[in-house]
Amino acid sequence: MARDLNKVLIIGRLGADPELRYTAAGTPVATFRVAASRQWRDPNGNLHDETEWFNIVAWNRLAEICHQYLSRGARVYIEGRLQTRTWEDAQTGQSRSRVEVVAQDMILLEQREPRTDDAPRPPRREPPPDIGDDDIPF
Repeated sequence: MARDLNKVLIIGRLGADPELRYTAAGTPVATFRVAASRQWRDPNGNLHDETEWFNIVAWNRLAEICHQYLSRGARVYIEGRLQTRTWEDAQTGQSRSRVEVVAQDMILLEQREPRTDDAPRPPRREPPPDIGDDDIPF
């Protein structure tokens, strides 16, 4: 049986510091752009350079880690999946779309200090109570 696969692997540099926001439910989401470049020579020996920009979206704890450790110019590995978002532009009424990489893993490829300018965070929910071994029915 064949399975579908939606996987993207990118190594590149951040164009700007990640922007961290929170949904109405308090879920952290970070957005940033990564540039991946390639160089090649044409048959005449001329060197060509091409850069592709990727819109990255990270959720939950990964969003907080990206905001804390990534900054403009950082070299990073991103693994995730492609997602197309569509919406109607409130000003023009036109349909818009955007292809994004929803990050599932991030590896910082350069040593950097964590940022200390943390954005204000919503209050954390209390974790569920710990269940002891005596409470497990098996």
